[in-house]
Amino acid sequence: MALNLHLTPFMLGAFLGDLSQVKLFDILKPLLTEKKTGRVVIKGKENGEIFFNGGDVVHSKTAHFSGENAFFIIMGWKEGQVLFETEVLPKERTIPITTEQLLLNWSSRKQEFEKIREVIPSSNSLFHLSLQRDGKDKNISADQWNVIVLCNGMKTISEIAKILGWDEYKAIKTVYQLVQMRLLERAEDHGRTKKRLVGPDFFVILERELKKVMGPVAPFIIEDKLAEFGENKESFPQEQALPFAKSLSEEIPNLQKRSEFFKEVTKLLSQ
Repeated sequence: MALNLHLTPFMLGAFLGDLSQVKLFDILKPLLTEKKTGRVVIKGKENGEIFFNGGDVVHSKTAHFSGENAFFIIMGWKEGQVLFETEVLPKERTIPITTEQLLLNWSSRKQEFEKIREVIPSSNSLFHLSLQRDGKDKNISADQWNVIVLCNGMKTISEIAKILGWDEYKAIKTVYQLVQMRLLERAEDHGRTKKRLVGPDFFVILERELKKVMGPVAPFIIEDKLAEFGENKESFPQEQALPFAKSLSEEIPNLQKRSEFFKEVTKLLSQ
C-alpha cells in the first residue's frame, strides 16, 4: 500500500520502460526526434529527472547534482523505471547549451570512458598499490590520495565512490589517472589478445548512411551501439563489422529504409 502511495505523483505519467531491459538513450530518442515537452522521471535505487522543451533538454537533476553533470550521471544508469509526464516544464534551466552540443559532450565523455574501460572494465574492479620500480617522485592531488588510501584490493571502485560521496565516473577516472601514474594496479589482470581491426572508413560510411535515414542523432546511436558491443572505434574488430551494421539497421523504424540502409552499407564496405 505504501508503494502505491509513493508512486501517486507519477501515476498520470506514461511508463516508458525499465532500464534493466532497455537503455535510457533508446527511451529518449523518440522524445528528441518528435520534439516532445515534459518531464522524464527515473525511479529506482537512485532518482533523477530530465526535462524536455520542444525536444530540447533544458534541465536535469539527481539527488546531488543538476545540469549537464546530472544528465551524464543519469545516462549511465542501468536500472530504474522511466516515466514521462507530458507538458511539464521546470522552474529553472540548468542546461543552457543546445541539445546537439549536450549530446556531443555526452558522446565525448563516453569515448573517454571507452579508453578508461580498457584498463577498468567495470566499477566492480579491484585495485591496490603497485611497487614503485622507477624510483621517481610523484605529485598527487587530495582526491587521488583519498582513492589510494581506499584501494586495498578489497573495496570495489563502486564502494569507494560511495564512501567518498562521488559519482562512479569521478571515482573511475581518478583510479585511471593513478594507474597511468603507475601508483595503482589491478588486483587481477588479464592479458589481451590481438585482433584484426576494421578499416578507417568503416565508421565514416556508417555515420553518413545512417544520417540519411535518422538525421543528426545518427552519431549518438552509433556511439550507444558501440557501448552495447563493448568496443570502441579505435580497436573495433573486423569480425564484428557486419553484425554491428545489422544491429545498427534495427534502430531504423521504417522497414524499407532499414533494408536499404543495410544493403547500401554492405555494398560500400565490400568495395
